[in-house]
Amino acid sequence: MKRSTERILTTHVGSLARPESLIPLLRSKERGQPYDQETFAKLVRDAVADVVRRQTEAGVDIVTDGEQGKASFFGYIVERFNGFARTLAPAGQEGNPRGAGREYRAFPDYYAWSERIAEWAGGRGGDRRYGIDVCTGPVSYKGHTAVQRDIENIKTALKGLRHEEVFMPAIAPSYLFATLTNTFYRTDEEYEQALADALREEYRAIVDAGFVLQVDDPRLVTQYMMNPDLSVADCRKWAAKRVEAINYSLRGIPPEKVRFHTCYSIDVGPRLYDMELKDIADIILKIDAGAYSFEAANPRHEHEYRVFEQFRPADGKILIPGVISHTTNLVEHPELIAERIVRFAKIVGRENVIAGADCGFAASAVRFNDTHPSIAWLKFAAMAEGARLATRQLWGRA
Repeated sequence: MKRSTERILTTHVGSLARPESLIPLLRSKERGQPYDQETFAKLVRDAVADVVRRQTEAGVDIVTDGEQGKASFFGYIVERFNGFARTLAPAGQEGNPRGAGREYRAFPDYYAWSERIAEWAGGRGGDRRYGIDVCTGPVSYKGHTAVQRDIENIKTALKGLRHEEVFMPAIAPSYLFATLTNTFYRTDEEYEQALADALREEYRAIVDAGFVLQVDDPRLVTQYMMNPDLSVADCRKWAAKRVEAINYSLRGIPPEKVRFHTCYSIDVGPRLYDMELKDIADIILKIDAGAYSFEAANPRHEHEYRVFEQFRPADGKILIPGVISHTTNLVEHPELIAERIVRFAKIVGRENVIAGADCGFAASAVRFNDTHPSIAWLKFAAMAEGARLATRQLWGRA
């Protein structure tokens, strides 16, 4: 894994908007319905080539494929597993599947209004039911061809383009354990271990391709918001068990080939019930990764850079704080981005900071996303300029 040895490097979290031509095919794929696979493969190849080129043009150093062939950041994986059955959510469950969480209970008027705005904008019209995946048999990995296709698409797209490194996201076993119902395994431990064993095959394929593996798990910090009956202590205990599963899935993979990402989901909302970083940072830092990506740009969490004065990462570990937000169409000023970078550099050292984003800009391809696709590229360009300004401050040169 590259680090900021001579200048501040830039990256992001992964997902980027898919072209309109891909959306109907991704929607059919997500629902387990027939679709033209040859057309789909070509559209994905073209989309990956486009987003990789645009990342490099915007000044992103550590790039990815934008998850162009995935309907969402986690739902894709079940297509690569044996042992799951997919159905559509029942009628009446078309809305946000997290509607029982603290935020949604506290601000029902806001979220009802937000849904209406999304429908008006065209992002959630028609049949909006999401797929429900249930474990009904032994879990094993069958996605070898699919992950190799992802790898080849990005390798082809990168030819002739200047970049520092490539990362590829993959979901964490802990997230699947928390969100996919088990009706087959006798115990939670057996189920989570089976998920981890299967995912490890995808992880190894990514690392063996020469890419940095990014393990995604928003649920590690959103468990508190989504479960009003749980205390912070309950969620810490729950998260500690999930970290054990993540580390089990990463066994044998060098930490310097892994970065871990967590965040507070993709909603624009009050965010009064986000778990505070100070309550879970020590647990996150126990993950066997070389770098940690997290939200640090939105106004509910920007102040939390100070947490790392108390919970310092181990020597050589890298922080990838979000310095641009995925929940606003305002483009951050490069000078503000530079300030955010420098704050972290003063705590953990300039070589241990890479500038990143709070979350993906299109975590779900088939649902409404809060940042317009055209704005994401402007944010990347602003981040690159902010990194240059921070480099000037930290090294005395651009």
